[in-house]
Amino acid sequence: MRILVLGRGKTCALVAEIARLRGHDVIGIGSAENSNGQALTARFLADSDVVIDFTTPQAVVSNIEACLRCGSPMVVGTTGWYAELPRIRQMVERSRVGFVYGSNFSVGVNLFFEIARSAASLLAREYEGKILERHHVHKKDAPSGTAVMLQHVVHEATGAALPITSEREGEVVGFHSLSFESASDTITLAHDAKSRRGFAEGAVRAAEWLQGRKGFYDFRDIFCDLDKDKPRPRRRLAAAPQRSRRRAK
Repeated sequence: MRILVLGRGKTCALVAEIARLRGHDVIGIGSAENSNGQALTARFLADSDVVIDFTTPQAVVSNIEACLRCGSPMVVGTTGWYAELPRIRQMVERSRVGFVYGSNFSVGVNLFFEIARSAASLLAREYEGKILERHHVHKKDAPSGTAVMLQHVVHEATGAALPITSEREGEVVGFHSLSFESASDTITLAHDAKSRRGFAEGAVRAAEWLQGRKGFYDFRDIFCDLDKDKPRPRRRLAAAPQRSRRRAK
């Protein structure tokens, strides 16, 4: 598969590295060569099977529009543009291509969302909830897309809209916590990313999953399907215990 990576940041570099390790051809383009998506012409995109975008909230919508006009499948890991989701969804449906977006492409974070959905029932038992997100000082959007999605997960489950606190500190990759507090105790669930590798690997695997598919997908709805086509290791049967034989007298 030939993958076009949009962006020059650290996550983009990891996406390219992981894609090559998984046997794909990779080309990359940064914002300097692609102002307002102008480099994404039909001729340029014709050589790519899928486009992966980890750019900025200011650039991503122009990139999406250009790719969809040319019928190029996309995986979008950039956040901060979700006010445009209904319009972009309509564009994807008209273009009849495959499109995967996500607030976070880490499998661990998406498992965290599932745990949070179950834990949200605490709000019906005299607990108050809140969300904290902490990222590096270079992050452009606040609150993070992951924190907004976490808020959405809780709202879907309970109808409650939890407050979000955003902090920017050093080179923190990404920390998210969901806390429930009562007069008696505090319960906290947290996900602390050790590196960007989980985000990059999830994006590449989503691109692989998208091949041959059309439609508009949220990564949190498909991440459980990523392993279905992988061969399962054979279970090694334990050797049957040997019975001791007594010599007949």
